[in-house]
Amino acid sequence: MLRSSLLFTRFMDLLSSLLMIQFMDQVYAFISDPHSVKSSTSDMGWLRTAREAAKFGAVGGLVGAVSTAGVTWKYSRSLHGTALSFGAGAVFGWTFGQVVANHWLQLYRMDTMASQVKFMEWWQNKVEGQS
Repeated sequence: MLRSSLLFTRFMDLLSSLLMIQFMDQVYAFISDPHSVKSSTSDMGWLRTAREAAKFGAVGGLVGAVSTAGVTWKYSRSLHGTALSFGAGAVFGWTFGQVVANHWLQLYRMDTMASQVKFMEWWQNKVEGQS
C-alpha cells in the first residue's frame, strides 16, 4: 500500500512538472518575440540595458556560487554543505551583481515607470492582436 502511494505521488509530481514545462514553453513563446517588441517601440535602450544588467547578475551568481562552494569543499569536505553554500553563493552573487549593474549602467537614472508602461502597451497590443 505504501509503495503504490509513493509511486502514485512520484507519478503525479512528474506529470505536474511536465505540464508546468509545457505551460512555461507557451509563456516563453508568447513573451519572447523580440521582433514585435522592437517594431512596436522606438526606444530599445531599456531592453538592451535590462539584458546587460541580467548578464552582470548571472556572472555575479556564477562567481559567488563557485567561490563559496570551493571554499566550503576545501575546508569541510561536506557534500551537503558544499551544495548549500553553492546555492547561497549564487543568490548572494546575483544580488551583488545586480548592485554592481545598477551603478555601472546607472540604472538609477532610468525612468522605469515609462519603460514599464511601454512594455504593458506592447503586451496589450500583442494580446489584442491574438484574439
